[in-house]
Amino acid sequence: MASQQTESALLSLVVFDMAGTTVQDRGEVPAAFTAALEQQGIRVTAEQLNAVRGASKRQAVLDLLPDGPDRQARAEKAYAEFKRDLARRFSEQVRAVEGAETTFAWLRERGVRVALNTGFDREITDLLLDALRWRSGVVDAVACGDEVRRGRPAPQLIFRCMELTETLSVHEVAVAGDTMLDLQAGYNAGAKWNIGVLSGAHSRGKLESQPHTHLLGSVAEVPGIWGEEK
Repeated sequence: MASQQTESALLSLVVFDMAGTTVQDRGEVPAAFTAALEQQGIRVTAEQLNAVRGASKRQAVLDLLPDGPDRQARAEKAYAEFKRDLARRFSEQVRAVEGAETTFAWLRERGVRVALNTGFDREITDLLLDALRWRSGVVDAVACGDEVRRGRPAPQLIFRCMELTETLSVHEVAVAGDTMLDLQAGYNAGAKWNIGVLSGAHSRGKLESQPHTHLLGSVAEVPGIWGEEK
């Protein structure tokens, strides 16, 4: 317990993914991807979709289109349709993962900053934040896929969250996400705590194959890392 308390004193920032980690994922993202790409005559497999979970959504659309002279234009059309479809799906019902808001509050009450990072662009992210009422007093910063030059597995989203919260060292940072790319980004950032959660896209087996410090059922279990059970 003493060791856990010592480590918790070093914690300054926890960076959480959104869909599948703190926001319930009921298949809206892959469904919207599939529909948008089908409009471009492209059929993708579940394995292909699974491979881009956690990535920049704009880049993921481009990566799933074959090479050709009109690839970029087709990608822009597909991405625009993806955003429209996803906004419609999310507008019907958006819910937080059970325990997410309690975990945010638990951390912030102890002086730990809370940030969200996501492969969604700012437009979709704002839709989610409004629907969840996470605009004020819930998190300290939000970094979106269209606000950095490279998405996951690059660490830029995490570094952006550090910049926004004025966090000095990755040795004071925890990262939590539900995809292999989340864990790869946490590792590439050098985060002290790199936490996989089983509430979203990828299975225990897939997450265990990636660098991590903890695997949890959900973000509701995060306080237990530092010796606290909610």
